[in-house]
Amino acid sequence: LECECLREKLAELLWLLNWISVVTGAILLGMGLFLKVEIQTWQEVMSEQGVLFVPHMLITTGLAACGINFLGGKICLDCADTNKFLRWKLVMMPYVICTFFFTACILAGALMCYSIRSQLEESLFLGLRHSMRYYKDTDTPGRCYLKRTLDLLQIQFQCCGNTGYQDWFQVQWISSRYLDLRSMACVSEVDCLLGVNVRVCASSSLCGPSGGKKTPPQ
Repeated sequence: LECECLREKLAELLWLLNWISVVTGAILLGMGLFLKVEIQTWQEVMSEQGVLFVPHMLITTGLAACGINFLGGKICLDCADTNKFLRWKLVMMPYVICTFFFTACILAGALMCYSIRSQLEESLFLGLRHSMRYYKDTDTPGRCYLKRTLDLLQIQFQCCGNTGYQDWFQVQWISSRYLDLRSMACVSEVDCLLGVNVRVCASSSLCGPSGGKKTPPQ
């Protein structure tokens, strides 16, 4: 009788742990879906690197965790009853082996996701640096909405530039149709390159590498 009581308590404890794992799997599934949507939203300002497998791995792991642990919870709940325990007796050993294998896969996936974090950051860094060069090309097919995407990105994450607002002083961010590139009124870029004057850098970024003064649109 004491052994039966202990088995029932153990089955109830394992049932609770399995349902905690189901909730954890659902959280992983939600994180994977959220990360996939975010990457697709800002994919225009990210470099072409294989980072999409991270959300796919989280989604797959979350679904597998929900399914396996839901089955495990059902088995543990039935094992609390002596009559139902015999029905699952032959399934217990294969299920335990599959559980250990799945746990090892989760640990390997977690290490891979952690190691890919730097690659994800590098993809965003290179993509932003590349996209900032074409910020001014609002009339170029394929880049029409790049300016809007970059603006929304900076507004949402409350940032300016890639590493700082100084990044905008190194690129031309005004469309050439608003600039008079023949004008010599623009200040020299030497002070900007030497870091002497921030205003010079701003004027230089407006005028572009060839020099020229910003003129208002007609």
